Amino acid sequence: MSSANGSAPAVEVEGLTKAYGPTVANDEVSFSVAPGRVHALLGENGAGKSTTMKLLSGLVRPDAGSIHIYGEQISLGTARDAHANGIQTAFQELTLVPDLTVLDNMLLPRAPWTPLGTLNRARIRREVTDHFEALDLQVDLDALTSELTLAVRQKIEIARALSRKPSILLLDEPTSALSGSDVDWLGRVIAEASGQGITVLFISHRMPEVRAFCDTLTILRNGKSVHSGKVADVSDAEVVEMIIGRSVENAFPPPRAPRDTSGETPVLATRALSAGPKLKEAEIALQRGEILGIAGLQGMGQEALFSALFGQEHLTAGHIELDGTPLHLRAPSDAMHPSVSIGFVPEERKTQGLFLKLPGRQNASLPVLSRFHNGPLLDDAAEARAADGAFAAVEVDGRAHYLPAGAFSGGNQQKIVLAKWLVAQSRILLLFDPTRGIDVGTKEQLYALLRAYSDAGGSVLFHSTEIPELVHLCDRVGVLYEGRLSRWLQGGDLTENAIMEATLGGSDPLHLSGARTGQKEPA
Repeated sequence: MSSANGSAPAVEVEGLTKAYGPTVANDEVSFSVAPGRVHALLGENGAGKSTTMKLLSGLVRPDAGSIHIYGEQISLGTARDAHANGIQTAFQELTLVPDLTVLDNMLLPRAPWTPLGTLNRARIRREVTDHFEALDLQVDLDALTSELTLAVRQKIEIARALSRKPSILLLDEPTSALSGSDVDWLGRVIAEASGQGITVLFISHRMPEVRAFCDTLTILRNGKSVHSGKVADVSDAEVVEMIIGRSVENAFPPPRAPRDTSGETPVLATRALSAGPKLKEAEIALQRGEILGIAGLQGMGQEALFSALFGQEHLTAGHIELDGTPLHLRAPSDAMHPSVSIGFVPEERKTQGLFLKLPGRQNASLPVLSRFHNGPLLDDAAEARAADGAFAAVEVDGRAHYLPAGAFSGGNQQKIVLAKWLVAQSRILLLFDPTRGIDVGTKEQLYALLRAYSDAGGSVLFHSTEIPELVHLCDRVGVLYEGRLSRWLQGGDLTENAIMEATLGGSDPLHLSGARTGQKEPA
C-alpha cells in the first residue's frame, strides 16, 4: 500500500485501547512512524508492546482508538486485513510448524496454487533459494524446522515475513533468540529493508540494538505511551527511568569477594563429559553458594551441557558427580528427585518450561505434585501455601494462582518457571539464558533473586547471551569454544573483553590454577 499523501505517516495510532476483562493492556496508546523509518517500541513486560503489535497485525480488535496507514484510517479485524494493507509480522513466539520442512513453512499460510490446483515446487524452490541468498541466510530447505536451532527458526520467521513484500514490517523481539553474528545479520536486514522504503516497528529490551538499528522510539508504561521521539535525543538512563518509572543506578547486585573453595567437594561436577555433537571432555565444578557462568557463541555445546545435567541428553563419555558421588541421570525425573534436586530453566519457556493452559499454581507444583497429595486427594491448601511463598519470592502477581500461565507477559511467565523450582526446593539451578526477552525491571528482580538464592546456599549454573550478566553476576565463568571449555575467568580477569576474546577463539588462553575446572590447586 503506498501513500497518496507523501507527508502522511506510514503508521499512526491514536487512542488505541484494548482490555482483557479487568486488565487494560493498551490505554489510549498514540504514536506515529514516518515512512522508511525504524521505530522502537520499548517498555516492561506487560507494558502493552505485544498487544500493540497484535492490534497492528489484525490478531485482536481494539476496543477504542484508530489506526491509520499512510493517512488512511483502516479496520484490522483479521491477519488477512493486515496483509492486504502491506503489514507483515515476525513474532517472537514462532509461528513455524515444527513438523514441516523449511520450504513448506515458507509457503504458509497461502501457497501460490495454479488455476489447476497444483504447485510448481521447482519454481517455488528457486524463488525461496534466491530470497534466502539475498538475505545471506544459509538453511537446508528440506530440513524439518524442529531440527533447527531457535536462532535459525527466528531468522526464517523474519525471512518469511519479508518474502511477502511488506510496506510495514513488525518485529516482535526478534533478537531475544539471536546473539553475536545473528544480531549483526538482523541489523543488515533491517538497514536494507529501511533503504527500500519499508517501515519497521521493532520491539527489543536491548538498548545497544535500539541505538544501532532505530531512528525513533515510543516508550510504553502500564499500557500508556509516555514518550515518543528520536533515539539520539534520550540517554540510556532516561530510557530506563521512563520504562520502569524510576531510575536504576546499578541493576546488578554488588560484587562478592572471591571465596577459597580448595578442599571443598563440589555440589555438582562433570568429569571429561562429552554429549551431543559438540560437547567434548567438559570438566566443571559447581560449589555450594556459587553462581558459575558458562559463556560461548551459539552452538558451542552449551545446550548439550545443560541438557545432560538435567537428564535430557545421553552422555557419550565421562560422568556426572553429585557431592562427589557418581550420578546417573536417565531422565529429567532423576534430576528432579528430592535426593538430587536439580531444577532447569530452559531456553524456550513457552514450549519447554510451562503448560500455558494450566494456571500458574499448577505449573509451579507439577515437579513435586506428590508432595501435596493426602492419600488419593490433592491438598489444595498446602499447594496454595507453597505456590504463594514462591510467587512472593519472584514477585509475580497473585492471579497466577488461577490464571493460565499463557495469560501473563513473558517476564511473568519466566518468574513462574523460576517459582516452580523454588516450590521444588531445588538446591541446584540450571539457568539457560533466563533473561531472554525480559525487560530491565524484571531483570533487576531476577538478579537480586539469584544472588539471594546463592547467598542462602543454592548453586547456580548460568548461561547467558548477555556478557555483562556473566561478568557482574557470576563468581567464575567458563568459556566454551568448539565444544570445549577453553578458558576459565575469575576475579580481575573476569571482564567483558576477556570473555569476548575467548568466545571468538582467542589464541592466548588464560592459565588459571586448575584451568580445566576453574578450581584452585593446593600449593
